Amino acid sequence: MDEQQPLVSVIIPAYQAAGRIRETLDSVFAQTYPNVEVVLVNDGSPDTEALEEAIRSYGERLIYIRQENRGPSGARNTAVRAARGKYVACLDSDDIYLPEHLARLVPLLEERPLDLVYSDSYVTRDGVHIGRSFERQPQSPPVTFEKLLTEECAITTSAMVASRQAMIDAGLFDERYRRCEDFDLWLRMSFRGAKMDLLRQVGIEHRLLAGGLSSDQVLLKQALIEIYKKVLATLPVSVKQKTLVQELIARTEGLCQMDLVKRYLREGHYPEAHLAAGKAAALLQDGKSRRVALAVGIAPWAVRRFLRMQERWLAWRGRLRADSAGDGLTGNGPTKRGNVRLQTSATIKRAGNEANVK
Repeated sequence: MDEQQPLVSVIIPAYQAAGRIRETLDSVFAQTYPNVEVVLVNDGSPDTEALEEAIRSYGERLIYIRQENRGPSGARNTAVRAARGKYVACLDSDDIYLPEHLARLVPLLEERPLDLVYSDSYVTRDGVHIGRSFERQPQSPPVTFEKLLTEECAITTSAMVASRQAMIDAGLFDERYRRCEDFDLWLRMSFRGAKMDLLRQVGIEHRLLAGGLSSDQVLLKQALIEIYKKVLATLPVSVKQKTLVQELIARTEGLCQMDLVKRYLREGHYPEAHLAAGKAAALLQDGKSRRVALAVGIAPWAVRRFLRMQERWLAWRGRLRADSAGDGLTGNGPTKRGNVRLQTSATIKRAGNEANVK
């Protein structure tokens, strides 16, 4: 370890991860940042034997902990408590670091009064590159409690590094939740006054897996609503913030109903689709949802056919984009002098967000 640099604890919860854990760990040990420890928590995984065989060769480089299944929150909390680092970097067992990730983020935490910083990510699904996080969800810094609520600033958990003490002071991850538990912690940290910022460069490859906890959009939105309700119940928010959260709850419930419309149409459950479309229109109060409700009420089979065509087109476009990406997963691109230019929110104007990330 390099004692001149603060220790960073990379914490990795592992559940059914034996087949991909070596690639994830290798990306951590390939970091150019010199002072890293890795805490891997086996969260009661059914593939424990295969997992332990996969990590055997890492030996003492790895702090390995086994526990009964407590979900991602419980696994991360165990790792944070065992960690010795000044900073904690969360990394899911599905994701991998690019070599310079920690070397770019840690100096920002050291040089500025920050408690958390996060980077952009390459996003892949089933091995296909489908874009960058900041393209799919443009960021609008500065990072504030309100902008975290509205997801104008959205933190990918595997792309962040944070003060260990700030995470502990905020109460760590709420182990009641298995979805959106990270969102809940970032909100609590921000509300307590934690300073956060973003780095525009890509630092990780974030992999979306079929069957993962974030793959079911209905359950994900329902979990998001639970977090919003928790904010109202547990944080002394202002009247303005309370109104904002209530609006977000209504909107998210409406979007959840829209997802159910699609699900019911795919399954041919037309009465249920009509009911969900009506609820969505009442909650969202916009022209699009009203038109969907009208169309589903009149000709649900036609809407189902249109939905299938749209999904096939989107799948084709995704394959085309992946083919054209070529070698796009190699980094952030050098400047004329061959050095990567780091851009934090202090150097970004909101009007230039989308242009700068593309």
